[in-house]
Amino acid sequence: MGTVRGWRRKVWGGPLNTVGVNDHELGRKSLDSLRAGVVVLDPNDQPVLVNPAARLLGLLRAGSDLGQPVPHPIVRTLAGQVRRSGIRREIELDLPRGGSTDPDSDDAIGVQLRAVALGGGYVAVEAADVTEAHRVARVRRDFVANVSHELKTPIGALQLLSEALLDATDDPEAAQRFAERIRHESARLGRLVTELIELSRLQGADPLPLPEPVSVDWLVAEVVDRTRTQAAAKNMDVGFEGTRGLTVYGSDGQLATAVANLVENAIAYSTDGRQVTIAARGDADTVEIAVIDEGMGIATHDLDRVFERFYRADQARSRETGGTGLGLAIVKHIATNHGGRVEVASMLGVGSTFTLRLPSRPPEAALPLPESVEIFAGPKGAG
Repeated sequence: MGTVRGWRRKVWGGPLNTVGVNDHELGRKSLDSLRAGVVVLDPNDQPVLVNPAARLLGLLRAGSDLGQPVPHPIVRTLAGQVRRSGIRREIELDLPRGGSTDPDSDDAIGVQLRAVALGGGYVAVEAADVTEAHRVARVRRDFVANVSHELKTPIGALQLLSEALLDATDDPEAAQRFAERIRHESARLGRLVTELIELSRLQGADPLPLPEPVSVDWLVAEVVDRTRTQAAAKNMDVGFEGTRGLTVYGSDGQLATAVANLVENAIAYSTDGRQVTIAARGDADTVEIAVIDEGMGIATHDLDRVFERFYRADQARSRETGGTGLGLAIVKHIATNHGGRVEVASMLGVGSTFTLRLPSRPPEAALPLPESVEIFAGPKGAG
């Protein structure tokens, strides 16, 4: 125990000129306040110094003796390597949280471990929480894999159709049919690339534009005009009901894209001749813009996932309509970037309602401004 006290004295340094606080107490409090986890192991791999963050990060496990924790096997292994080599070691890994035994679960904690020899067989292991960085890396890997898969489908189709078109020189009807499919697949590929660029911008590649007042009446008129051709092709009408004269704040282009995506989605997943309605209402804080269709509806188990990138509740219908699986993800990001949210309510065979909830006041008006304070500097010598 004398060795440990001596080591602690050495680590925390000599006496400090602090009234009523000795060096060990101050060092202990400083260690406990750190967000990084710290564990010091003795030559027998017994923890002699542990801060609360280390326990939260899972560096200790329950030992065979009740109330006597032991270091995680990875921590012991790392400490042994440092003792033998005398060289600092660093690794990153996922540790299961709580009682879980699966390091690949969504509940795992990502940690960066750094072990340093302190002399006399003692080793200090520092752990930093990198869970969010690991989550972002997983999302990025999944995104790249999904993009690769989605691009492969239309590119492969274009290749096969072009080869078939070359072989159909003696059959004008077949050539016309293949050319039409090429046009369809190339249009789908173009939409996919455009929406990937748009989603990248929304996720932070480009700065957000300064919020400006946007008339909901203009927004509805713009969206109806954008979707007129698609609606006419299916003998459908896009109507409006609700309150006129509402205003939201943000980017008019992005908001028009969000509502247009919802309307295009409603048209694509509705049978010919059905009605699509844009409804608007608002109060002092929020404006709700709902897109209501009489389409095929969405199953309950799909409702929580429809805003995920590339997720499609009906794969076959998406291929038929040329959907990219990115439209609703773009809507979600636009809503979030504008301080709002998007929700969905649906019933199979009845239809769906997608609702955008957006602030009806500019961001700077969200909180009351403090009263102004006037500062007067009187002449020198004024009492």
